[in-house]
Amino acid sequence: MGQEPRTLPPSPNWYCARCSDAVPGGLFGFAARTSVFLVRVGPSAGAIPGTPPFRVIGELVGHTERVSGFTFSHYPGQYNLCATSSDDGTVKIWDVETRTVVTEHALHQHTISALHWSPQVKDLILSGDEKGVVFCYWLNRNDSQHLFIEPRTIFCLTCSPHHEDLVAIGYKDGIVVIIDISKKGEVVHRLRGHDDEIHSIAWCPLLGEDCLSINQEENSEELEIPNGKVIAQTAVTKGCYLATGSKDQTIRIWSCSRGRGVMILKLPFLKRRGGGIDPTVKERLWLTLHWPKDQPTQLVSSCFGGELLLWDLTQSWRRKYTLFSASSEGQNHSRIVFNLCPLQTEDDKQLLLSTSMDRDVKCWDMATLECCWTLPSLGGFAYSLAFSPVDMGCLAIGVGDGMIRVWNTLSIKNNYDVKNFWQGVKSKVTALCWHPTKEGCLAFGTDDGKVGLYDTYSNKPPQISSTYHKKTVYTLAWGPPLPPISLGGEGDRPSLTLYSCGGEGIVLQHNPWKLGGEAFDINKLIRDTNSIKYKLPVHTEISWKADGKIMALGNEDGSIEIFQVPSLKLICTIQQHHKLVNTISWHHEHGSQPELSYLMASGSNNAVIYVHNLKTVIESNPESPVTITEPYRTLSGHTAKITSVAWSPHHDGRLVSASYDGTAQVWDTLREEPLCNFRGHRGRLLCVAWSPLDPDCIYSGADDFCVYKWLTSMQEHSRPPQGKKSIELEKKRLSQPKPKPKKKKKPTSRAPVKQEGYDGNEDESIRESSGPVENGVSDQEGEEEAREPEFPSGIVSVASREPVTCTPVSLGFEKSKVTVNNKVTLLKKEPPKEKPESLTKKRKARSMLPLTTSLDHRSKEELHQDCLVLATAKHSKAELNEEVCTDLEERFHLGLFTDRAALYRMIEVEGKGHLENGHPELFHQLMLWKGDLKGVLQTAAERGELTDSLVAMAPVAGYHVWLWAVEAFAKQLCFQDQYVKAASHLLSIHKVYEAVELLKSNHFYREAISVAKARLRPEDPILKDLYLTWGAILEKDGHYAVAAKCYLGAASAYDAAKVLAKKGDAASLKTAAELASIVGENELSSSLALRCAQELLLARNWVGAQEALKLHESLKGQRLVFCLLELLSKHLEERQLSEARSSSYNAWAAGPEGPFVERVTAVWKSTFSLDSPEQYQAALQQLQSTQYPSATSSTPSKQLLLHICHDLTLAVLSQQVASWDAAVEALLRAVVRSYNSGNFTIMQEVHSAFLPEGCDHLRDKLGEHQSPTTPAFKSLEAFFIYGHLYEFWWSLSRPCPKSSVWVRAAHRRTTSVEQSQQINNASPEETDPKVSQPETSRPPELDVRLTEESEQMLITCKELFSEKHASLQNSQRTVAEVQETLAEMIRQHQKSQVCKSTTNGPDKNESEQVAEQSLSSPPSECKEEKNQPLSLPELTKRLTEANEKIAKFPESIKTWPFPDVLECCLILLHIGSQCPGSVTQDMRQQARELLQKYGNTKVYKRYCQTFCT
Repeated sequence: MGQEPRTLPPSPNWYCARCSDAVPGGLFGFAARTSVFLVRVGPSAGAIPGTPPFRVIGELVGHTERVSGFTFSHYPGQYNLCATSSDDGTVKIWDVETRTVVTEHALHQHTISALHWSPQVKDLILSGDEKGVVFCYWLNRNDSQHLFIEPRTIFCLTCSPHHEDLVAIGYKDGIVVIIDISKKGEVVHRLRGHDDEIHSIAWCPLLGEDCLSINQEENSEELEIPNGKVIAQTAVTKGCYLATGSKDQTIRIWSCSRGRGVMILKLPFLKRRGGGIDPTVKERLWLTLHWPKDQPTQLVSSCFGGELLLWDLTQSWRRKYTLFSASSEGQNHSRIVFNLCPLQTEDDKQLLLSTSMDRDVKCWDMATLECCWTLPSLGGFAYSLAFSPVDMGCLAIGVGDGMIRVWNTLSIKNNYDVKNFWQGVKSKVTALCWHPTKEGCLAFGTDDGKVGLYDTYSNKPPQISSTYHKKTVYTLAWGPPLPPISLGGEGDRPSLTLYSCGGEGIVLQHNPWKLGGEAFDINKLIRDTNSIKYKLPVHTEISWKADGKIMALGNEDGSIEIFQVPSLKLICTIQQHHKLVNTISWHHEHGSQPELSYLMASGSNNAVIYVHNLKTVIESNPESPVTITEPYRTLSGHTAKITSVAWSPHHDGRLVSASYDGTAQVWDTLREEPLCNFRGHRGRLLCVAWSPLDPDCIYSGADDFCVYKWLTSMQEHSRPPQGKKSIELEKKRLSQPKPKPKKKKKPTSRAPVKQEGYDGNEDESIRESSGPVENGVSDQEGEEEAREPEFPSGIVSVASREPVTCTPVSLGFEKSKVTVNNKVTLLKKEPPKEKPESLTKKRKARSMLPLTTSLDHRSKEELHQDCLVLATAKHSKAELNEEVCTDLEERFHLGLFTDRAALYRMIEVEGKGHLENGHPELFHQLMLWKGDLKGVLQTAAERGELTDSLVAMAPVAGYHVWLWAVEAFAKQLCFQDQYVKAASHLLSIHKVYEAVELLKSNHFYREAISVAKARLRPEDPILKDLYLTWGAILEKDGHYAVAAKCYLGAASAYDAAKVLAKKGDAASLKTAAELASIVGENELSSSLALRCAQELLLARNWVGAQEALKLHESLKGQRLVFCLLELLSKHLEERQLSEARSSSYNAWAAGPEGPFVERVTAVWKSTFSLDSPEQYQAALQQLQSTQYPSATSSTPSKQLLLHICHDLTLAVLSQQVASWDAAVEALLRAVVRSYNSGNFTIMQEVHSAFLPEGCDHLRDKLGEHQSPTTPAFKSLEAFFIYGHLYEFWWSLSRPCPKSSVWVRAAHRRTTSVEQSQQINNASPEETDPKVSQPETSRPPELDVRLTEESEQMLITCKELFSEKHASLQNSQRTVAEVQETLAEMIRQHQKSQVCKSTTNGPDKNESEQVAEQSLSSPPSECKEEKNQPLSLPELTKRLTEANEKIAKFPESIKTWPFPDVLECCLILLHIGSQCPGSVTQDMRQQARELLQKYGNTKVYKRYCQTFCT
C-alpha cells in the first residue's frame, strides 16, 4: 500500500461548456464547486510504480460561488497561467505554481457562461454571459473591450487557433456566429442550422479546407446560408473548418470560406452498456467535441449515455465512427459527458480527459481508445467513514449525493479502486456500519430516516427496513440481540442485531434476518427493566463495547447512560457534557493492558472531548445507577463542536477527533497530549477513521465534498489552531456576499441547484431532502445536478439560497481554514436553533395607556413630586385631606399604584382619549380590562362600532348579554348592507327563522334556502314559500330554467313544466314535456309535446317534430297528422307550389309515387303500424277531440296547412273505417278552411289529391237516400265546381300573361273580401270591383274553342245556382252592411264629441273635413247614395228583417258554407261574354235573375247594373 496522501475530490461541475482544461507537460485542472482541483498526470505525478500515473496535487481557492469556466493559457512558456469564471461575477487569473490570484475583473453584470484563453494572443482572455455580452480582457495591459453581438444567451465560445481576431460563439437557441474582435465584434459569418443549445465549438486544427475531401454541394441541403457579404480572400477568411455540437443531437461541420454547413453527423442511439445508473432517471443530452491536433480527419464527440465516439470525417457520405473502449465492458462513463480535454504527457503520450455526470474523471489513451485510469469524485458531504473489520482496507464512505462509495484502499494496481452503490438509497447517506463478522454486509442510514443493508459483493439492491426513523439516521451499531428479538430460540435469532439512532431521539433494534418485520424501540425495555416513570432523554448516539456486554447511549442533554445486557439495566450515568452528544467510541480490546478496553471517549457540541474509565463501575455491578461527574481524561484544544472520534487500532490510548473547526486532531489520551493536527480540509469535518493496516494513516471526510487520506507523520501542526477570533473574521470576510446587482435574481434558465454547503439549515435533523434524487444523487448537496431539463451551458447555479452562509469554501487561503461558518448542514444532532429575530423593523404597536406613559416621561421634579404624593396617599392613616385628593385627581396616572377607584378613573381618562383620537377598539379593550364588558357592548352598539371580536367576547358577560349583543350586531351589519353576515350571526344564537326572513327580504334567496334546508324540518312551510317566491321572481326576470328548479324544489312540478315551456322555443318545450311526463302530468306533457312539434314544424324540422310526438302515446293521432302534412308539403314542394324548402324530411317521405291517399295509408301502415280498423278507430277518437278555430285571411300559411291536414287526416281515417259521412264532413272542413283563408292554391291541391275523379265516388258511397250528410256533400261538390270554374275562367285569359297575373292577384284579394263579408261581417265596400277586370283587359274578338271537359264542367255549374243559398247569403250581407254603417255612425259621433271638448278646436278646414266624412259614405258607393244618409230606425228595421229571414232557413243550409252564388253568376256571365256560345242561354238567364233578385247590397249593385241592364 502506498505511503502517500490521497484526495477523493468533489465532482467536476456539470453543464459547463468549458470547466476543465489541460496543458502539455501533464497538468489537468477541473472546476468543482467553488474551486479548481489540479491533477498532475504522467511520469512527473510521482505515483507508485505500477499504479496509474496521476495525483491530485492541489486546489485553487478564492471564488465564493460556483466556478463556471476554467481555461489554461496554451501559449508556450506560460502554461502556469490559467483563468476561471464564476457565478460570483468575477474572472480570476491564477498562477498554478503558487496557487494564487494574479489579477481579476468583475466586468460582467450577468452570469458568466463561457470562457476561453486565446491560443494566439498570450494575454487575451474572452468571456461571455447569458445576456450575450462578451468581454475581451488583456492581462498584461489590464485593458478590456465590451462587445454586444446578439441579445441571446451565450453557451460557449472558442477562439480560433489560426487567427488572433476570430472567435466562434454558440448560443442557446442554436445560432453560431464567427466574429472579428478587431472590428468591434463584426459578424463575419452567421451559421444557421442547429435548432437548440450549442454545447461545444471546435476549430479544425489545420488551416485551409483541403484536409477533408468534401464535395462543394454535398450535404448542404438546408444549410445554404449565404452570408450576405462578399468578403475578400484575406487571411481572415482563408478557409478553415469549424465543428459544433448541439443539444439537437447533431454535430455540424461548417466551412468558413463558404460560410455554410458542409456535413451533418447525427448521433447514433447506442445500446446502453454498463448499467451503472438508475434507469428511471431521464437526463438531457450534452454534446461536447474534441478535434485532435494530429488527426484532422477525425473528431471525438460525446453521445447519449456517456459513450465517446471517434468519427471518421473522410467518409462523410456514411456515418462512420469508432466507439471508445469498445472491448472492455464497464470502462465507459455511465452518464452524459460534459468536457473533453486533450493532454500530452512528458513522455509524449496523447491522452484525452473526460468529465461526466457519473462523477468520474476518466483518462483515455488516444492511440488505443482505451481507458487508462479513473478518478472518482464526491457529489455531496462525506458524512460517514467505516472500515470493514473483515475485508481489511475496504473503506465505505457515506455521501450526500445519495451514493455509497466502497474504496478498496489496498488495491495495488489502482489507487482509486472505488465502487458506487446507489440503488435503493435515494437520499443522503449519513451513517454506515459494517457487520463485525459477515463479509460484505454493510448497514447504511439516510437523511430521510431509512435503514438498509447492502451486500457489497453482489449487484442486488439493498434490503430496506420497514421501520423508518422520522428524522435523519445519526448512528448505526451492531450489537447482541435484546428482548424481544433475543427471546427466540438459538436458531431463531441472529447472533447480532442492528441498532440505529435517529434525529427524533429514538434507538431502534432491527432484526437483520427480517428487515421487513417491525423494528423495536429499546426505550420500552429500558423503562420496564429500570421501572422508569419519567420521560426518557432524547438519544443522539449509541455505541457498544467491543465485548457486546455494555451499551452506551449519548443524549441530547449531554448525559451518557451506560446499560448492561441482557435486559439493559442502567448501571451508570455520566453527567459531563452539557450539550448534545455527537460521538462515543470504546477503546479496542487488544491493547497492552486489558483495562484500556474500559476507556470510552465522547464528543459533543462543546469543543472538549472527555475520556471516562468505566472499569470500576462495570465490575462492581451496582444495585442502583451511579452518577459520574468527573472525567478520567479531558482533551481540550478544538474550537468548535466535535463530530467524530476514533481510537487507533495500532496504539494504546491514541485517539483522533474531527471537529467543526475544520481540523482533525490526534491525541495521546493517557497523557492528555495533542500529537498532530491535520488542516487539509476546507470545510467542517464530519467523520474520521483510522486505517486498520497503517498506524500512520488516517482518513477524514468533510462538508467540502472531500475525503482525504493523510499521514500523521507529515503534519506540521501539533494542535488545533487557536486565536479563534482572527480566523473567524477572515472567514466571515470571505463568505460575505458581494453586493452584486446580478444576485438579485436567479440566473435565468440555469438549474437552481442548491449546494449542500450553502444550505442554510443549521441542523441535519431538520434538513429535508429537497428535490428528487437523480441517479441516487440528491442534489441538495449542490453538486450541480440537472434538476431542470433546460439550462444553458452548465450554469447550474450552485449558489446557495443564502450566499452569505456559504462557504466552507472561503477559507482557502492558508492552512488556517478552520472555523467554517456554522450555517452548513451539520452532520449530526444539534437540536434546531431558533432563527434570530428578524432584522426588519416592525411597526410599534399603539400603546394602550399613552397618556399615563407620557406623564411618566415628564421632568425629574414632576416625577419626584409624583412619588411624594403617592407616598402620602398610601401611608396616611387618617382620611386623605382635600389637597392630597386634588393632587391625586390631577395626577390620574397614579391610579396605577393606588386603589381600584383611582385605577378606574385612570382608565376612564385614557378611554376618552382613545375615543377622541378615533381608536374605539382601544377604548373597548380598556373597558374589558376593567371588566365592564356590558358597558362596552352598549356603548359600541349605540355608536354602531360593534366588531366580531367584541361580540365574540360577549359570552363573558352572560348568556342574555351575548344574545342581545349578537342581535345588535346583526342590526348594525344590516345598516352596513352586510346581510349575509348578519344572518350568520343570527344563526349563531339559533334565530333560524329570523335569519331566513332577513335573507329573503333582502333577496338572498339562494342563501336563505341553504340555511332553511340545513336548519329546518323538510316539511317546514317556510321552505316551500322560499322556493315559490324565488321561483316567481326568477320567472318574472326570464330565468325560466332556475325558476323551474325552484318549483321542483317546492314539489310543484306542474308549475315547473309550465315555466320551462314559457320561453316557447322547441328545446324548452321538449324539456318541459319530458319533465311533465316524469312527474306524471300526462295531459300537460302531451300538450307541451304537441306545442314542441308545432314549433319544430315552423322550422320545417319534420324529424324533430316526430321525435317530440313520440314522447306520448296519446299523440299517436297527431303523428298521423304530421305525417300527412309532411307528405303534402313534399308533394307541394315537388310541384313547386311552396316557396319554403326543407331538407330534414323523414326517410319515409320519399316513398313510391301513386295516388296521394294511398301513399299516406302506406306510410301509416309501414311506419306507425296502423292496419286494423280498431287502430284507425282509436286514432280517429284521439283526433276528434281536438278542435281548431276557423281560418281567416290572416291565418299563417304553416298553421293553416296544419289545420287543413288535421281535417284531411280525419277524412282519410273515416274512409278507412268506412264512415263516409264523417269523411265528407272532414274533407269539406279542409276545403272551407282554404277557401276562408283565401288560399285558392291549397284548395285546388286538396281537390286534386283527395278528389282526383270528382265527387261521384263519394256520392256512390253515401247512397241515394237523403242522409244527414247530403247538405255537406252538396257544399263539397259546389266548392269543387267553384274551383274548376275559376281555373277555366283564368285559362281563358292566359294568352295575355299580364292580365292573368292581375286577375289572379285580384281574385286573391276579392275572395278574401267576400269571405270577410260572409264570415267576419267586415265591410265589403273596401275593395275595388273585382270581376270586371278580365273583360276590359282582353280583346273580345278572340275565338276560344272549348274542350269537351270544359263544356261538361260548365253544365255542372247549375249546381251552384242555389236559390236558398243566394237568399241566405243576401240576408247575411245585409246584416253585415247594417252593422258596418252603425259602427261608422258611432265612430263619427265619438269624433264630434272630441272636437267639442277641445278648448281650441281644430282649425276650420279640419272640422269641415270631419263633417264631410261623417256625411259621406265610403268612396266605393254610388253618388246618389252618398247624399242620402239613413236614419237609425231605418237601419234597425233593416237589421231585424234580415235576421228574421235568416232564422227561417233550415239548419242544414246554415251549417255548411257554400260558395258565393252571386259571385258564381258573375263569373259565368263573364265567361259567356268572353267566349260566346259556351254558356247556354238558359243558364245566363238564370244568373241574371239571381243577380237582379239578390244583388241589392252595395257590393253587387254596380255589377247588377252592368249585366242586367
